[in-house]
Amino acid sequence: MTIVNNVTREADRSGLASFLAGADSLQRDLLALWDGRLDQLGRIAEHALVPAGKLLRPLLVLESARCVGGSADGLAELALATEYLHVATLIHDDIIDEDDMRRGRPSVQAAFGVPAAIVAGDGLLLETFATLTGSRPTGVSDAAIVAATSVMASAGVGLCRGQLLESEFVGDLDCTVEQYLTVARLKTGALFEAACRMGAILGTDRQDWIDALGEYGVKLGTAFQIRDDLLSFDDTPALIGKPQESDLHNRRPTLPILLAYERAGDDERKQLEQVFRGEVPADECFAVVRTIVETTGGRDAAVQVAAQLIADATGSLTRLPAGESTDTLAEIAGYASRRAF
Repeated sequence: MTIVNNVTREADRSGLASFLAGADSLQRDLLALWDGRLDQLGRIAEHALVPAGKLLRPLLVLESARCVGGSADGLAELALATEYLHVATLIHDDIIDEDDMRRGRPSVQAAFGVPAAIVAGDGLLLETFATLTGSRPTGVSDAAIVAATSVMASAGVGLCRGQLLESEFVGDLDCTVEQYLTVARLKTGALFEAACRMGAILGTDRQDWIDALGEYGVKLGTAFQIRDDLLSFDDTPALIGKPQESDLHNRRPTLPILLAYERAGDDERKQLEQVFRGEVPADECFAVVRTIVETTGGRDAAVQVAAQLIADATGSLTRLPAGESTDTLAEIAGYASRRAF
């Protein structure tokens, strides 16, 4: 099926606003690809994919291609492969975490059952690589397709490593900030990095530019994960699309909690330890932890860690050619640091 990428046909692209508006076009492309798949796998995958989120990863593919002087025309289908991998991991995460909500509606496992969700997640993983190897946009060489596919495969392996590493720290308040950041880099940063590298590969053969965009992506994605963790402590549950208490329910120590534990006095530490040992009633856990995260400064400290990562990400852009797309990527970093969506 031929995909018309309206993102690249806008007469007036105005930086960040235009970048975010591009999600509407990609959403239409996504619907065109999945509408009418009447088999069970297609129906379940469509439930997971549509309506999509902000489609940041595929949008980063397109903007990265532009940033290095390439064209994003015809790249929408390849870019959407990043969304397939992302959503596949969300399906499997919801099974592991026993979360019944995703993006404000029933998760795949809640809607179709765990066995079907496992298969659908596997199907989307394979769809990722079927899309990458099956799409041949004009002007994109086979060598670039192979390199992009390799980047995505490496990101997928990183995601799995991150998931397993995260499981080692369940209930462990002695998990270090460095260990947390490693998990965040693998689970979230790796796919942001892959999206940016992939776009660059499709637009240039200059390795220094590809590496600069990869560094931008991994820093951006890691900061994005921290901001995602912080949303749990904001009054914005609709932005999360799943219960605020999900991480606590799964005894997962996020960065604001770890930083709060480092700064806490003996009584507050004891309270946190009781929560993570399951000794506090479930309906009281979130309020207890939220209070400690705020009063110890754990939340503010996590904001500062994310801010430094965003600064580092933006710094990577100085190694790229100056232009509108480079400016847009810098704006995206600022937008992601606020994570107000």
